[in-house]
Order: sequence, then C-alpha cells, then structure tokens
Amino acid sequence: MKVQHGIDGHTPPSYAIVTEGTFDGVHLGHRKILSTMVEAVQQIRHFNPSAESVVITFWPHPRLVLFPEQQDLKLLSTLEEKTEALAAIGIDRLVVLPFDKTFSNLTPEAYVEQVLVKGLNTRRLIIGYDHRFGKNRAGDFSFLKANEERFGFVVEEIPRQDVEEVGVSSTKIRQALLRGEVTTANRYLGAPYTLCGKVVRGNQLGRTIGFPTANLYISQTYKLIPKDGIYAVRVRFNQAIYGGMLYIGVRSTLGNHLERTIEVNVFDFNEEIYDSFLQIELIAYLRGEEKFDSLEEMREQLKRDKENALQVLAV
Repeated sequence: MKVQHGIDGHTPPSYAIVTEGTFDGVHLGHRKILSTMVEAVQQIRHFNPSAESVVITFWPHPRLVLFPEQQDLKLLSTLEEKTEALAAIGIDRLVVLPFDKTFSNLTPEAYVEQVLVKGLNTRRLIIGYDHRFGKNRAGDFSFLKANEERFGFVVEEIPRQDVEEVGVSSTKIRQALLRGEVTTANRYLGAPYTLCGKVVRGNQLGRTIGFPTANLYISQTYKLIPKDGIYAVRVRFNQAIYGGMLYIGVRSTLGNHLERTIEVNVFDFNEEIYDSFLQIELIAYLRGEEKFDSLEEMREQLKRDKENALQVLAV
C-alpha cells in the first residue's frame, strides 16, 4: 500500500475509487465500506488495470484540533495501527491529510475541488451513512449527490452496518473497553484490540513471586487504555506469538495509588527485552484489580489467573 501525506507533489491515480473518514479502530462498519471499495476496484481493473482504491484519513484526529480544551478523547488506533489494518484489507493508497485550523475552514466545495477532483482524480466516492465534511461539517451525501455531474464522479452511501442489531461505532467500542467488555469490543472491531508499547524497567517485583512482567510504556497519550484489571492476551514479539496475561492498574497491593502501570507476563518466555516493542492483543477480561493482604496471597491468585488465561487462549 502506498502511503502519502498531503496532496501536493503527488501524482493522482488515473482512476480512483475513494472513501474518507477518521476510521478509528477500522471496525466492522468501516470494513463494510472498505470491502465494497476494494471489490469495486477489482471489477474496474478488467477495463483499467491502473485503477486504485484510495482511503483519505485525517491526522491529527479533527476533534483534537477543533476542541483542544477537551482532552477526554481517547482513540482506538494510532496512525501506525490504522495504516497496518488498511494495508491488510488490500487498500492501494492511503492519503493522510494534515488536519489543522486552516484545513478545517475549507468549504465543502473547496474541499471537493482541491482534494477529490484535482488531488485524486476521483471517479467514484463511497461514504458512510453519517459522513460530514468541510467547514462546520456542512458537506454531506445530499450535497455530493446533487453535484455529481459537476464534480465528475458518482457518490454512493453505505447504510448503517449492524452487529446483533446494535449499530457499530468507534464510540461504542471505546465504551465497551472502558467497561472491560473486551469480547464485545473485539467482535465489533473484527479483530482483537491491541496495545503496542516499549518495554521499560519496573521494580522487578514479579520475578520474586514467579511472575516476571514486562512493563510497557505507550508514548501515544491519546491511545485508549481499557479498564483496570487482568486480561488474557496474545503477545507478538519478533514475529513470534506467545500467550500471556496483562495487568492494568495502580498496584494497590503495594500501596501505589498514583501511577497507572501496564505490565504483561509472557508465558514460556525468558528473554531480556528492555527497549524492545511488544504488541499486545487483548482476548478476554479475567477480573478486576484487587488489593491483597500479602504477596503470597497475590501469587496464589496469579496462579489461578494464569490457569484461566490458558483456558481462554486454548479456545
């Protein structure tokens, strides 16, 4: 997949089928739009082999720019994670548009002319049922449909995608993760929710009770961290996959009520991996954080947690 930042200085496709949005999480609703686009491009290539599927996304997330005083927005995907997911789906080109106050003031018409028409040579635009764009979010499906002939491309709207009669949205996935409902979030995402972090030094207490952990530092402060507790996880490191259990919390047993930590105990693993990066796939929420009266009591509970995690991961 080709990744380009901005429009200027890039050669547009000869024929582009385009979709656009923040695509946070690249969930099942997004995948419905993306798969429709990929299938459409495959059909067009019988007549135009150079046709491309193009995804436009915006970075930073528009809400972080338009409402900087509101720091409560947490995202499901970093830009790198989003890029990886789109490439796996089979998208040909990802266009990352830098989002700032100047860009946000483009009228819908100016946006269409500069980005979709001149910048990408769009021939077909596929959007979600609630898509809005341009200054004050004034652009919508009705505006695009009324101007198809003038803009030179056709527009298609994908209806709301439901899972078990519940509308899929990034907001609902965020809410599920904050409640510890990982299986629900994963079902809506169509893949496990992931955390990626750098291994840093901790207090190494886990080694003394038989459960050494890798402490993760996640540099993207906007990344959503799920509910505190213990999770069954899969750990990806150096192209290998390991089972494990993840702890998110404030180490209440140790009396630390200030610093939230993210630690993973990797099963059947004994390597020094400081400064390495681990990708953690959350599979199931096992229990909430507990305060134990002794380290021995905590160790016995961790044994039970590991047994539960192994059962979950074996399914």
